[in-house]
Amino acid sequence: MAETLSKHEKNLSAAIHASTFSRFFVPFGNILLPLVFWLANRNDSAYVDYNGKQALNFQISLFLYSIVFGVISIPFFFGFFPDFFEHGFMNWGDWNRFNGVNVNLNWADFPFRRIWPLGLAGIIPVALFIVNVVYTILATLRTNEGQVFKYPITIPFIK
Repeated sequence: MAETLSKHEKNLSAAIHASTFSRFFVPFGNILLPLVFWLANRNDSAYVDYNGKQALNFQISLFLYSIVFGVISIPFFFGFFPDFFEHGFMNWGDWNRFNGVNVNLNWADFPFRRIWPLGLAGIIPVALFIVNVVYTILATLRTNEGQVFKYPITIPFIK
């Protein structure tokens, strides 16, 4: 496929992938700008059409994954705060128990015992961000060379 592609098709496909970085400047720019480029040029080339679909499907999939993981983390987030303020870590009456040297490290008394799901909920968006940046750069470079690139963990919304 690389032999029959023009420089314009390669550059346009790479621009569609690179335009997903517009999310740092425009809200939902990672979907809107590639959508505009793809809709304007999808009938001109099958290569541009394929790459536009790939970029949009990947960005929509990552957006959906972020929403799902955010909704999953909400119960952990709100389940932590009642213990934090009422009878957990911020209860000032409990500070007096450390006046003696007797310190008991029981897991049930550990105030942050339910924080680890929050840690996982924080790691997943960071991992999705890294996957987004790395694979978008790879897609941009590969399509500019005329190679066919397929994103991982993509749900094919646009076929």
